[in-house]
Amino acid sequence: MYKNLWVVAVLAFAVAVGTLQMTVVVPLLPGLERQLHASSTTVSWTLTAGLLSGAVSIPLLARLGDMYGRRTVSLVAIGLLITGSALSAVAGTLPLLIVGRVLQGAAAPLLPLAMGLVRQVVPDHRLPSAIGVLSATIGVGSGGGMILAGLLDGNHRTVFWTLAGLAALSFVLVAAVVRDAPARGSGRPDLAGAALVAVWLGCLLLAISKGAAWGWTSPLTLGLFATAVVVAAVWVATARRTPSPLIEIPMLLHRATVGATVASFLLGFALFAAITTVSAVAQGALRASVLQVGIYLLPTTVLMLVVSVLAGSLMRRFTASALVVAGSALVTAAALWLAVSSSSGADLYGAATLLGLGVGLGYAALGTMAVEHVEPAKTAAAGGVNALVRLVGSSVAGAVGAALLSSGGAVWTFGVAAGAALLAALFAAVYGNLARKEPA
Repeated sequence: MYKNLWVVAVLAFAVAVGTLQMTVVVPLLPGLERQLHASSTTVSWTLTAGLLSGAVSIPLLARLGDMYGRRTVSLVAIGLLITGSALSAVAGTLPLLIVGRVLQGAAAPLLPLAMGLVRQVVPDHRLPSAIGVLSATIGVGSGGGMILAGLLDGNHRTVFWTLAGLAALSFVLVAAVVRDAPARGSGRPDLAGAALVAVWLGCLLLAISKGAAWGWTSPLTLGLFATAVVVAAVWVATARRTPSPLIEIPMLLHRATVGATVASFLLGFALFAAITTVSAVAQGALRASVLQVGIYLLPTTVLMLVVSVLAGSLMRRFTASALVVAGSALVTAAALWLAVSSSSGADLYGAATLLGLGVGLGYAALGTMAVEHVEPAKTAAAGGVNALVRLVGSSVAGAVGAALLSSGGAVWTFGVAAGAALLAALFAAVYGNLARKEPA
């Protein structure tokens, strides 16, 4: 039992470190904008690039984990995180920093890989608790990234060197503690699918982030949107004919996972739209330092950790979909609070408290909701799809948030985040009701 706890703890630490890179750059954006002499929508790509890379890496590395072993691929992902962090630390130009962020994004698959590793060693009756801890650790890492940046005074070089050190520690721990069953997968990775996904997502996010500056009806913006649609259609068509596609299209629409898929996308969007806007408001209107931004969001981080510890016992009393509904409702309340009033530290602390409770509860339950109705052999695929759509939602939030902040202001961004979270609650409620009436 204790050995299993150590494995879960080590994997949770690795997932948390891998998640730090998703948000550690958020409070650094205003400073990078000044240092690199770039617009806010351009600098926002230091956030979007890492999230986009993660979205593509999740299914690709999950597939490689099936082929060559999840432990081995997890170590490769951590190694790329170390390399990307070191490159970002020495980068003096925006393109080089974005390259480093792309390499860091390869750590995103650590969650689905960890889920597969945990399922091999944790008894079935403890599996919901273990998966809940791993899923909620993403939220802890997200909040921790903001705090880490603040504690290091917003110096991006020091921040990324520290992240490289933490990643190196997680590499050593995973190599020493985690063991893996022999790989049974066959075939080859869908590299063409990975390229197509990267192209259509990149075109979509670039059009969203720069549309206001270029003009929403300009030939360049419309061309990017059209390219995204065409390439996405080609990807879907080829994925249906590929023996081992990057993403199993039926898994996206499977009635056993579609509820978690949609809710994950919307909650990922709501979280990143909220925290990026909180950072901008705090550093702008409230004149807060990077450290103060992290402190404002400290309740979010702490409560995510507390909720992750309680997630297992909660899921023994309530269905996963019910917990996602409750968590999404709390996120909706937090975003609405900020849309109505974000003019004081009390507003930020209060909303951050609701946000931490909601995201912690929702993220912990989403991991179980995604895999509880699929056969064991499909656990990694279902978990991978769930993590992927969450990152796609986060990527879209980065682009949409930058566009809304530069044109409509923080109220619009918080309002859109509230709408996304409300839709997540409604969708999870409907899905949960259907699942009870017609079990998968």
